[in-house]
Amino acid sequence: MKNFLIPTTLESDTIAAVKSAIGQAHQNGSEIILMLTTETPDTFSSSHFLREMRTGLTSNQEEVLETCRYIVEHTKNCKIKVHNQCGLSSLIFKGLIDFYAIKLIIFPHSYKQETKRIHQYLFQLATNQKCPILHLGLEQNEGNFNKALYIENRDAQISIENIQQFLNENFPLEIVSKSPNFEENYNEVAFYLTEAISKYNIDMLVETRKRQKIKFRRSKKEDFNEKLGIPVLSLYEELV
Repeated sequence: MKNFLIPTTLESDTIAAVKSAIGQAHQNGSEIILMLTTETPDTFSSSHFLREMRTGLTSNQEEVLETCRYIVEHTKNCKIKVHNQCGLSSLIFKGLIDFYAIKLIIFPHSYKQETKRIHQYLFQLATNQKCPILHLGLEQNEGNFNKALYIENRDAQISIENIQQFLNENFPLEIVSKSPNFEENYNEVAFYLTEAISKYNIDMLVETRKRQKIKFRRSKKEDFNEKLGIPVLSLYEELV
């Protein structure tokens, strides 16, 4: 059974994230957890605390949620659950990953654009988990990914053979091309990257990551999938 966690604010691209989860499940049975997170109200009054928590959903959010439920209900061996989380810490988040036996975290593109501190905090907590992370792009893919471009970090201590073996066991992806990390010189290599993506029909980038200190940045750094327009599968090095 392969379970998925989708942090969301119920923007329309949450539907694409659910479809991506279903595509990764491959009819083996799965549970999709939609995680809605809110700040802990700054009050000592229990009645005020409860009032602050009753935020409710907008009509658009309700529509997205009902669409997600409808899709999952009409998919064999698949369930969906909404987890409402008030407040967050590293221990709480790790506990949720373990409790739901999450095998893949999927971030809709809209979630990473959120400016609220709690959403930024959740995103950074996720990057320090050993669980693989799928970052979706602006285009709403259906989740049927096949060919990958591996982005190799300069200090990576893992071979491409080990990466491919992990993918063979967990994701239906074949690495068909490799590139050094182009974060610092994207403009210089953009033409070659887009040419490789077109030539090999690449629909996924694969990268590795290490544990990082949590920092809140005022300016947002542009991600790989924002530059190239295709999803990124991020693997924790120690897991691979």
